[in-house]
Amino acid sequence: MNFEWLKRPMPRSLYARAALILILPIVLLQLVVSVVFIQRHFADVTRQMTDGVAMELRYVLDTARAAPDRAQALERLAPFARAMSYDLSYGAEDAEAPAPVTNRRRFYDLTGITVMDRLRAQIPELRKIDLAADSSRVALSAAMPKGEMQLSFSRRRVSASNPHQLLVLMILAGALMTGVAFVFLRNQLRPIRRLSRAAEAFGKGRVLPYRPAGALEVRAAGNAFLDMRARIERQIEQRTLMLSGVSHDLRTPLTRMKLAVSMLEPGPDTEALARDLNEMQEMLDGFLAFAQGDGADALDPTDPYHLAETLVEDAHRAGQNVSLARAPGSARSGTVPMRPMAVRRALGNLLSNATRYGTQARLTVALTPGALRFAVEDDGPGIAPEDRETALRPFARLEAARNQNRGPGVGLGLAIAADIARSHGGILRLGDSADLGGLKAELVLAR
Repeated sequence: MNFEWLKRPMPRSLYARAALILILPIVLLQLVVSVVFIQRHFADVTRQMTDGVAMELRYVLDTARAAPDRAQALERLAPFARAMSYDLSYGAEDAEAPAPVTNRRRFYDLTGITVMDRLRAQIPELRKIDLAADSSRVALSAAMPKGEMQLSFSRRRVSASNPHQLLVLMILAGALMTGVAFVFLRNQLRPIRRLSRAAEAFGKGRVLPYRPAGALEVRAAGNAFLDMRARIERQIEQRTLMLSGVSHDLRTPLTRMKLAVSMLEPGPDTEALARDLNEMQEMLDGFLAFAQGDGADALDPTDPYHLAETLVEDAHRAGQNVSLARAPGSARSGTVPMRPMAVRRALGNLLSNATRYGTQARLTVALTPGALRFAVEDDGPGIAPEDRETALRPFARLEAARNQNRGPGVGLGLAIAADIARSHGGILRLGDSADLGGLKAELVLAR
């Protein structure tokens, strides 16, 4: 069976789902117990008690009807009224018409429905049944040949006293137990929230102090997270040290080779060798930048608009045709915790690619409550949708998609930008530029 329709309205958070699992059975149990108890106990007891009172009322009305006048009727019924605590009286003799048939009860008086139904069924002469004027008494009015007769007696004669006390007690007890359960539930979920915050922060490149706590399963998950975080940090450090060392060791012989080439006689072979050495230098710089990733740059609240303006100014000084725009609906100002040098490196790579393969580029900044988006668009050939995933891989060079004669490259620009985006808890997306017609690279950083 398909239960998708049931999943959609369900809460998303663990706390809300646990609260629903806790509250729903309590509410259902109270409803079932209340309905069954009222129907099987109060309704049956009220029906039996009302039937007994109806027999007494039948006797009262028959006795009053057999008396020659009102005074004789009240005199004959006086002993019975005293013994049974009845209040008996007649209405005004000159009443023009009997009162209309009316029933009155309070909205929460559930047993009053049974009382009215049983009395109406057994005593047709009743014109009025009033249970609302005084909650402790039942007021009746019966049409008699000698005039309308008024009767009243204690409500306890027809129904159990204070039937709502059970509901009130159940509600109060349920609320108390729910409150206690919520306290324990919050204490149990607090370690999970702390683990979630630590994992989310680590995914954004931040390290929060975390100590496993809570139930055994939560502690096991926390210890596993700490082990995983330590392994990842060691791997990043080892990768950085290894590639940094390799790059550093290769720079010395490369420098000697460039010096030796510069001392050779100029010619086609010498120029080709110099180009190869320059390409090797660029490859080493790219390897080192990719190994460093976001580097040792610390998180710092940074104004993204100011960062974008400096990048565009640097591009203008380099003779690149780059413009700056603000996305519609974006916040006018604000700061975002980021590694500014790493983000500058990522955006610099994207702008460099855009101006290399196109004649113009545009950098758009969008600052929203949930994310920061930098979009770099160009008017170049773009990248086919089926090649975009490959383009984000390290050392990937798409000969057909991006014209390689525009300049050399080692295929690390997009990979470095994607790695920096992931270190900020974000993503690098590639698409088509609707305005310029080329590639649109969107660097999204989580806030």
